[in-house]
Amino acid sequence: MDMLPYSVPYEFFPFKKPEDVITKSYDDLIYQVYIQNYDAVVGDVTIIANRSLYVDFTLPYTESGVSMIVPVKEDERTNAWIFLKPLKTELWLTSGVFFVFTGVVIWVLEHRINDDFRGPRIHQLGTMFWFSFSTLVFAHREKVVSNLGRFVVIIWVFVVLILTSSYTASLTSMLTVHQLEPTITDVNVLLKNGYKVGYKEGSFVLGMLKQLGIQNSNLIAYSSPEDFDEAFSKGSNNNNDGIVAAFDEIPYIKLLLARHCDKYTMVGPTYKTGGFGFVFPRGSPLVPDVSRAILNVTEGDKMTRIEKAWFGNQESCPDPNPMVSSNRLSLDSFWGLFLIAGLSSTLALLIFSVIFLYEHRKLILTTGNSGTSISHRIINLARHFDQKDLSSHTFRKTGVRDGYNVEDISVKASPTAFIFSSPPRISSITGESFSPQEDQSMSYESVGISKPDISTLEEANTSLDVSN
Repeated sequence: MDMLPYSVPYEFFPFKKPEDVITKSYDDLIYQVYIQNYDAVVGDVTIIANRSLYVDFTLPYTESGVSMIVPVKEDERTNAWIFLKPLKTELWLTSGVFFVFTGVVIWVLEHRINDDFRGPRIHQLGTMFWFSFSTLVFAHREKVVSNLGRFVVIIWVFVVLILTSSYTASLTSMLTVHQLEPTITDVNVLLKNGYKVGYKEGSFVLGMLKQLGIQNSNLIAYSSPEDFDEAFSKGSNNNNDGIVAAFDEIPYIKLLLARHCDKYTMVGPTYKTGGFGFVFPRGSPLVPDVSRAILNVTEGDKMTRIEKAWFGNQESCPDPNPMVSSNRLSLDSFWGLFLIAGLSSTLALLIFSVIFLYEHRKLILTTGNSGTSISHRIINLARHFDQKDLSSHTFRKTGVRDGYNVEDISVKASPTAFIFSSPPRISSITGESFSPQEDQSMSYESVGISKPDISTLEEANTSLDVSN
């Protein structure tokens, strides 16, 4: 009233239940305004259609709606598939696609120069997937010898490291957090099982529950938060006044949750209402001015201070269902990493393709000039791709010098042992053999021994005959 542009004298009178009335209700209070026993009603009166036929309402000063409040319990169910929950479905699918794509890229980059990625087709296919998925636990043993392959692996291992660390943290949180779940989640469960339901005494919610199909015998009224808590503690039993669920307006539910946030939670659909408003006789000139004053209060921070004073700080209340508040990881958190991995792999594959086509440009030009079809050109390129790249450093043999591979020669201490032993054979890397008779100078020089004098050999043979 202080926000009105003019002064209005007023006086508050509490609404008392007449002695001949068993149960008072908000409809009775509104009726007192209709018969002009009161000039206005200031309180938690809900704006609904049938009441507006007899009085005028101001604009609502609180949010509207009726919802269900139920107790929470600890989730003791063992979920064998909880290891799938840390990642959402789209993130699982994207990760699988990138594991396969990375394996294919590494195989293409390493196939021509790395024996680990060669062999029968089934073996190559297994190696491709094994290498990619083994990076998940960093157990890959195959060496990556190409620079492009190393570049792709470095980026992919970085992505896998972040993905596995996030998965582990999320799964650990799900396994260790105190998980709570509502006991009832649907109104149909109440109707099917005939559970008892609570409502605030004198509220229009009673009529709404009857419209939902709940029997009068299953409706229990409570008048205070203490009665509400006591009714829930009794449970649903035909022999007592206990309840398993209650329906009330959202402002009241907030007040109840502020006191018992660790025991109850709000679930189910919200049934819309007009909210709380002030009541005036029909045609009262105060209605538009008071409505304007309500807007001035609700648009400022004064209403926020009022809610904190009555409802407390809702942020200090623990989440009754931390599984829903989402420790699950989505693709939105990782699309940047997958973008980097995809671009790096695609770039490496493109560079390899350009180099391969440039090195085999003569083959492409030759088959093109001969009128070969495109399919045959592709087949020829595929055949060349499947062959080893012998020019690669990974296939160069060690121990080869100046084009010859020298066999080990055992020389004994006695000179005659060397003389009468079989002459050494010199084999080239091409596999051709040369006899010492054909080129003895090359044979002796190649093993680092000077050619003996012929006369010396003859004298040695003569002395050998004499001794015999």
